Amino acid sequence: MVTVQAALNKRRPEQDIRTDCEPLKKLIREVPDFPKPGILFYDITTLLKDKLGFATLINALSEHYFEKKIDLVLGIEARGFIFGPALAYRLNAGFVPVRKPRKLPAETAKVTYQLEYGSDTLEIHKDAIHPGQRVIIVDDLLATGGTCQATVQLAESLGGNIAGLAFVVELDFLNGRDRFKEYDVFSLLHYDK
Repeated sequence: MVTVQAALNKRRPEQDIRTDCEPLKKLIREVPDFPKPGILFYDITTLLKDKLGFATLINALSEHYFEKKIDLVLGIEARGFIFGPALAYRLNAGFVPVRKPRKLPAETAKVTYQLEYGSDTLEIHKDAIHPGQRVIIVDDLLATGGTCQATVQLAESLGGNIAGLAFVVELDFLNGRDRFKEYDVFSLLHYDK
């Protein structure tokens, strides 16, 4: 039996190896009525603690981007910080954190965006991206897409070339993907409820 890692190490550029990630759903805990009644929360912490599951997840995300010559991986606070550095390592790219206000020490660019219950702000160091650098944005979940859209705005305002948007889980019924028709949106796991 060939492991995912062995297959990745032996692959030729013309090969298209895709890891079947559906079994990873068994490692995600579903928590009803969290954070409020009527919400079904997909808890990825149970996937993260499984060493084979986590490795499979990072390898599967990496497979999609190997040929795209990525310069930087932008991770959105907070769960993008879990996947972003591991993905950057696999792609031989740098990692850039996108943070909540007043967390970064140097001069920042920021964008404020609307949520269903108010607004929020994200920041990035102004020198984090050089014009023309190819970047991917990674987060744990694509729901309505507001946070990712704000991150896209930040990256493009600094001259970044968005090579892709990567998510572990996508809630298809919320249609967040519709905001990003001009981008390569890649999600490993899809849920329709």
